Amino acid sequence: MSIIEDKLFAFTRALVDVDSTTGQEGAVAALAAEFLRHAGVFDEVALWPVEPGRDNVFARRGTPRVVLSTHLDTVPPFFPSREDDTALYGRGVCDAKGIAAAMSFAALTLAEEGVSDFGLLFLVGEERNSAGAIAANVRAPEGVACLINGEPTESKLIRAGKGVLRVALRAHGRAAHSAYPELGDSAIDKLLRALQRVRALKLPHDDVLGATTLNIGTIRGGRAPNVIADEAEAELMFRLVGDGTPLRAEVEAALEAEVEHEFVLEIPPVQLLTLEGWETGTGVVAFGTDIPQLTRWGTPLLFGPGSIHVAHTPAEFIAKKELSSAVGRYAGLVRSLKARESIFC
Repeated sequence: MSIIEDKLFAFTRALVDVDSTTGQEGAVAALAAEFLRHAGVFDEVALWPVEPGRDNVFARRGTPRVVLSTHLDTVPPFFPSREDDTALYGRGVCDAKGIAAAMSFAALTLAEEGVSDFGLLFLVGEERNSAGAIAANVRAPEGVACLINGEPTESKLIRAGKGVLRVALRAHGRAAHSAYPELGDSAIDKLLRALQRVRALKLPHDDVLGATTLNIGTIRGGRAPNVIADEAEAELMFRLVGDGTPLRAEVEAALEAEVEHEFVLEIPPVQLLTLEGWETGTGVVAFGTDIPQLTRWGTPLLFGPGSIHVAHTPAEFIAKKELSSAVGRYAGLVRSLKARESIFC
């Protein structure tokens, strides 16, 4: 193992060991910014406030035409890093703190080669509502042409990604003793009926992106087994393959008047740039990214080490070999885009 790899793995673990569950990103942003400042190769390293205690990190060398970007927040629960001979483990190690570390070391590699006019953008809030990306979009530097977004894609360039539609449901009822259900009105029954109607919808399909999918992610309700429930709620997540407007109308019709609803978040599907000579695999991902909220940051690409299939799980890991390789591959993407800027960006 080289000295550079030792430092890469140590920085990744340092990021992972700071709990940055969405909403608590302040400390990890400060750590990332301090690392970049200490490197001494950037003309600017800045913390961009999003909310109190939550900052995006932006670094630039010259006037950035190409920007490497990922997110620093994670899903719960937090658990610290560990490693063995082949992999690093911990919450966020592949989604996406290892990616942030690889991008940082790619930037150092490029700087050592004398490359300029690129930047880094590390965001908060991706796992919930892309608050960091929304805030960063109004601060895009003039002239930025391409955005390389980092998510775990198994080191393949992605050509398209599904969108997101998140829906919150709430049902109201009337509490009563469960021995006399006729005196109450079960909010849970209302919610279950509404959910069944939504599940029965025929969801859209796209030839490239595949099927729209639905996940009923949370259900909460009731007070005790012997009480008719007066409140119940659920959260739904659709993965979109097209315009969400028709689906929203169908969901509203299916819910009828039994439950209240709110469309909390909608992110459209995205078409992405790929480059000749780079592996794309199937070229499609179903998960959401910050890309739709970064429209002012240039033509988007999506690439990253690690697998989305272990992200958000207790077994989250990233292979050391793949993480180390990502440093060179991110640097290579920046070089390629700068060399072919007039064609692609």
